Amino acid sequence: MRAVYQDSHPVSANAARILLLEPFYGGSHKQLLDLLSAHLDSSVAFTMPAKKWHWRARTSALYFSHNVPASPAYRVLFCSSVLNLCELVGLRPDMARLKKVLYFHENQLVYPVRKEQDRDFQYGYNQILSCLVADAVVFNSAFNMNSFLSSIASFLKKIPDQRSPKDVAQIIRPKCRVLYFPLHLANVTRLFPKHKLLCGVTGPSHTDDIIATLTDSTLQCGPDRQSGLEQQYGPDHRQDSPGKPLHIVWPHRWEHDKDPELFFSTMVKLKEEGLNFLLSVLGERFTDVPEAFATCRPLLDSHVLHWGFLESREDYVSVLCQADVVLSTARHEFFGVAMLEAVHCGCYPLCPNALVYPEIFPAEYLYATPQQLLKRLRNFCAQPRRARAHVLKVDVSRFSWDVLQAAFQSLLSL
Repeated sequence: MRAVYQDSHPVSANAARILLLEPFYGGSHKQLLDLLSAHLDSSVAFTMPAKKWHWRARTSALYFSHNVPASPAYRVLFCSSVLNLCELVGLRPDMARLKKVLYFHENQLVYPVRKEQDRDFQYGYNQILSCLVADAVVFNSAFNMNSFLSSIASFLKKIPDQRSPKDVAQIIRPKCRVLYFPLHLANVTRLFPKHKLLCGVTGPSHTDDIIATLTDSTLQCGPDRQSGLEQQYGPDHRQDSPGKPLHIVWPHRWEHDKDPELFFSTMVKLKEEGLNFLLSVLGERFTDVPEAFATCRPLLDSHVLHWGFLESREDYVSVLCQADVVLSTARHEFFGVAMLEAVHCGCYPLCPNALVYPEIFPAEYLYATPQQLLKRLRNFCAQPRRARAHVLKVDVSRFSWDVLQAAFQSLLSL
């Protein structure tokens, strides 16, 4: 278990007032916990590695109950909804007296499954019980909150041979609020190609951010790949060449709920039509990688610029800054950190007209069908300047830590 102590002066776990628990310390869960740990006074964080999500949801309460030391100084407990908070406070009565804040990155009541009979009832049920014992229930979007609350009654009707309580959602609702996921937005304009600078894509300045240490060398792919691209596309593939092919980035987890099948089938159709484009397939991969990745890589190899998760945050951001279009094909999304980060880096977003996306993105960036997606990308491939010259109309700054910090600090105070 990882423990992080944070304060303006070094403190021990016995002196910390805010207890942060994260049983799945990876992805956006890690980003949020790191941000809170870095900026909250007198906090201590205990985490578990981001492995075997299902086991974390089932057993992390027992683990934390035995490994988090008791302290009379604790006043607030913050955790994600992966943790069964109901079990934890039952196992640790000393935590029941704390102000308990439950944060939903996602909810299991509407999480997509291939077949409804495959849905494990326990995960959603645990989240409902956690809400009942929490003092504040916070969601990263209105879509997340509304889809959860509106699904409670029908979800509980799955319980056989008993009448489910009818007022559970009414009990939980007054505790609920939306507090968007906070993004740490660095000023990345120094990494932009000229056309993004000319379009006026800007961001807030955080000169102390790690991204400020980037060098020009991180903006290039390897020499072998550069040579291959020059042979295929000529020198116009370079970042500021007017004839550079459209650069499409897909920066999502390599899992079925992100619908990589739709993404790859669309890319293959573009190739079959003889359209030029470059492709960066980023995002984390886990044990069960959908077959589409291995099947489609050889088909698209001549278009691939980057393939796979980039361990270096600097490299990841530099790819986003050089890309033209960021694409989501998700069947599950409650906020979409990767999409907003890419927009902050000047990418034109294309998202499904569903899930959380209409809450965040104007209608012109949404598509309703796979055919609409293909048509939009076909037009951009034929005329990349249409994407590059576009002035983005997404206000990413409203999701920044600078804007949301006061709300989080108020939430985690008594």
